[in-house]
Amino acid sequence: MDTYSHHIEQTAELSADPSAVFAHLDDHRTIAAHMSGGSGMMMGGSMTYRYDAAEGRAEGSTIRMEGRVAGFRLSVREVVAERDPPRRKVWHTEGPQRLVVMSAYRMGFDIAPTEAGTRLRVFCDYRLPKAPLGRLLGWLLAATYARWCVGRIVQGAEAALRPVAPHRENGT
Repeated sequence: MDTYSHHIEQTAELSADPSAVFAHLDDHRTIAAHMSGGSGMMMGGSMTYRYDAAEGRAEGSTIRMEGRVAGFRLSVREVVAERDPPRRKVWHTEGPQRLVVMSAYRMGFDIAPTEAGTRLRVFCDYRLPKAPLGRLLGWLLAATYARWCVGRIVQGAEAALRPVAPHRENGT
């Protein structure tokens, strides 16, 4: 079992059914959209994804990411470690990674029903690199990057699952 030295999490209350929240977040393309570029945090870079036949929707399913960020070439292999619809999903890095500010990570989400809908908790556990330059960059940037990733997943769920106001006719 991997141990991680750092932990970031964010929670949100959503006005949606837990099954709808899980279905939205179970699509790795949805939760990884923030890594496709177009943001300052990606520093001009982007990641491309390759999925196995299960597309990240089964325990043991793999997701591969490759790309560049701030001129560094990155390569990551993630494996879905837990998948318990509609309650929990966890994935982690496995094997040799080519990362800059983290040496390994585990991410996931927990979903719990509430009277108003769903409580969502998204988390990222990670370790800093051992090499001196990577450790320094990790110490400076890893928490900010982890908060950004977790926050983007939560914000994406909030935006996608926001209830639509009922249409009202004039004079009603």
